[in-house]
Amino acid sequence: MQSELRGATALVQEIKVSSPLVSAVIRILKRVDDFKKLAKEFYFDVILSVHQCPRCGSRLEMTGKSECSCVCGNIFDPTIAFQKSACCGKHLVRKSQHYICSGCGTNVPSTFLFDEKLFDKAYFREMVKKSRSRAAKRREEMKRLLAESRSGALVFADEPCLEFIPGLIEDLDDFIGTERLRPGDFALDTNSSFKMDDYREHILRILGCDSLLFSDIDTLISDARRDKIWRFVTLTFMQSAREVMLTQYGNDLLVERTSYET
Repeated sequence: MQSELRGATALVQEIKVSSPLVSAVIRILKRVDDFKKLAKEFYFDVILSVHQCPRCGSRLEMTGKSECSCVCGNIFDPTIAFQKSACCGKHLVRKSQHYICSGCGTNVPSTFLFDEKLFDKAYFREMVKKSRSRAAKRREEMKRLLAESRSGALVFADEPCLEFIPGLIEDLDDFIGTERLRPGDFALDTNSSFKMDDYREHILRILGCDSLLFSDIDTLISDARRDKIWRFVTLTFMQSAREVMLTQYGNDLLVERTSYET
């Protein structure tokens, strides 16, 4: 509620109108905000009046969201220290944005929060760290399994030529979703247009040490169909040279860099 009042105050102040009504609204919002601050201070004075510092027995003061401190320097969470659940009579446990009963796990509202929401940054960082660690382990396990299933190196003595592989053009047409052309409608001129080294450098530059989908690799020429064929052929030879690893990913291919690991 306090943030909404501040937002409303800022919005009214942005209205450049010299009106008695606007001025009166601004004064009212300020009075409400001041009253809310006093009510919050009074609430915590009453709540903490029945509790003492566990270390020295002195009076406590709220210094943050579900955080109190003492003149002796002791800073702690009063919800965990003093409040118990109504269901089991157990101490509460702090989660990312709420408290739960340590006995049955039921959500328990904290009496040491005043119109506020709990957000435990340390707990959140720990959960994010664990999640990233699990994801990294899954990726390493997947790489290990794929590496074990990889076939041996395929060495070519001659420059690749698509026309020497029966049915490859038709299979590539099916792969990229292009209708099969009649003989004579299109001729691949590999000697004049296809430079595998250019495509290899282009793919390695985009890929870096990461992975990406085949469809996300930028084109090098304006002919999209021919460019897909050149990319696919280049990746096939790059996989044979153990520079990349190709994995079927739905109707697409996942391209992963491998040369930096070997």
